Amino acid sequence: MQFHHHGYVSGDPRVQPAAGVGVDRPEELPDEVDVLIVGSGPAGMIAAAQLAQFPGIVTRVIDRRPGRLEVGQADGIQARSVETFQAFGFANRIIEEAYRITEMAFWKPDPENPENIVRAARAPDDPSGISEFPHLIVNQARVLDYFAEYARNAPARLVPDYGYEFVTLDIAEEGEYPVAVTLRRSAGEDEGAQRTVRAKYVIGCDGARSKVRESIGRELVGDQANHAWGVMDVLAETDFPDIRTKCAIQSHDGGSILHIPREGNHLFRMYVDLGEVSEDDNGAVRNTTQEEVEARANVIMHPYTLTVKHVCWRSVYEVGHRLAAKFDDVPEELVGIRSPRVFITGDACHTHSAKAGQGMNVSMQDGWNIAWKVAHVLEGRAPESLLDTYSAERQVIAQNLIDFDREWSSLMAAKPEEMDDPSQLEDFYVKTAEFPAGLMTQYQPSMIVGTAVHQHLATGFPVGKRFKSNAVTRVCDANPVHLGHHHRADGRWRIYAFADRPAAGQPSKATDFAEWIAASPESPVVAYTPKDGDVDAWFDVKVVYQQPHTGIDLAAVPRAYLPKVGPFDIVDYEKVYAADPKDDIFEARGIDRGGALVVVRPDHYVANVLPLDAVEELAEFFAGIFNAQRQPVRS
Repeated sequence: MQFHHHGYVSGDPRVQPAAGVGVDRPEELPDEVDVLIVGSGPAGMIAAAQLAQFPGIVTRVIDRRPGRLEVGQADGIQARSVETFQAFGFANRIIEEAYRITEMAFWKPDPENPENIVRAARAPDDPSGISEFPHLIVNQARVLDYFAEYARNAPARLVPDYGYEFVTLDIAEEGEYPVAVTLRRSAGEDEGAQRTVRAKYVIGCDGARSKVRESIGRELVGDQANHAWGVMDVLAETDFPDIRTKCAIQSHDGGSILHIPREGNHLFRMYVDLGEVSEDDNGAVRNTTQEEVEARANVIMHPYTLTVKHVCWRSVYEVGHRLAAKFDDVPEELVGIRSPRVFITGDACHTHSAKAGQGMNVSMQDGWNIAWKVAHVLEGRAPESLLDTYSAERQVIAQNLIDFDREWSSLMAAKPEEMDDPSQLEDFYVKTAEFPAGLMTQYQPSMIVGTAVHQHLATGFPVGKRFKSNAVTRVCDANPVHLGHHHRADGRWRIYAFADRPAAGQPSKATDFAEWIAASPESPVVAYTPKDGDVDAWFDVKVVYQQPHTGIDLAAVPRAYLPKVGPFDIVDYEKVYAADPKDDIFEARGIDRGGALVVVRPDHYVANVLPLDAVEELAEFFAGIFNAQRQPVRS
């Protein structure tokens, strides 16, 4: 964590100084906003948290609830999400209160007595060390609390506006605030009153029955629900031995349970198979009582018993795999001609079962993806064409999720004798570990993702996939750190210069690059950084040397890697790193000893891999992202 940037900070360093719209922020929802976020769920709150870092942008979040969510439906937190929490500064805090999944047990019918279940296998949750972060279970409401805290403490001082229900919207062809949004008060003394708020952009995060989606004419298309599950968070007495271990339980009659221990030791969740749903059910299965769900659970778990003492939350849902054709308001034939104004995220544009633990996680990545892009456009950094990449990137990811979930749900619901192999379920769990961890996402080439022409220079940083961190040593204080953990959700692009063999101060490509990035008119730092901003306001340039930290003289490191920042022009020493001999990042991530540049987007995804001396390619890449109107050259 960095602070004391503008002078001594005696209080909580997580509370950033209020700035811009965060100074004297009005309590009442204004008539005009830059961004209106509809829904304060995972996608909405991460979008709010990101946009709150931009004090010049008026962002408001509305929700029909009268206050914060108290009991959340989702609970699975994949490793990619914990990486994301690290960027927003609360990974360690939420890890402390969460339940950590380290392995999964698979229970199946006893071959000698099929009416009884027996433990058939155990599988490690992350057998190959995909991430340094764990797989967690924690209430969705707590995730929202942490994002809300971050947004509230950010420069824009953003807090949700509860008690407002979205009714509809209209998009004008022109005007500074072209989206007219009709709202209805859903709580408070003026409940029922309607008003109109005008916005430049609207982000719909309002769930599977999204009115924002309906208002832009999008539909969820796909399989109708044909399988029902009862889900319950309970405190119970049981003799089941793996009650504190994640389990997939398959019974002799095809019924199954996905069992997930919850945070705090005593609570657990069960997804109980309620069987096939007839086409003419018309939602009647949702009337299944808690007693019926418990009875079904006891049949599946036989010979073990379950006596529920307290129900914290319960629901009955039907599995449906549905997807919107596009995640914004622009028809396919008008892409590139008209820019989007309205976006949909999460369940508003893709639905699936809860058993793969993906819903909240994928929704958060939707929200982060669109938020930093809208901020870039509103601040004038990038053209409106950047907004076309949101639907192009995230719709494909949602389709991949649905394909994965369809297979996982089918395996969970199948009878053991219907499987090709007795270990098919656990084998699938192990083989696909990278997907449920949230790390299979790979964006295709676009204006913000380069081609893989130079991928051989850093094979461990695949272009389009998230930047996989690794241990390094911070030179200034010899601290062992993870390189990627310093990548905060501040809207900046990262440029990592992995140095060639010569040490700091010696003639090298890393030194030549430092001179170019600091002084050349073609350098993105020089060309686009606002003249009145810190030199690293938009681009965070770091260097990683091959030598151990004891062999690096900070006095010889080029100034581009030791920038002076803040009102007092104080050197930021935390941009110079060395390979750790015990865990050499060059070896671990397949980085060429001749050096490489790795460009990383504000949302952690690798945007390009280039040779250290490919400065023209680097300049061309950023020229395709940032507006052609360049900032005055810094003195």
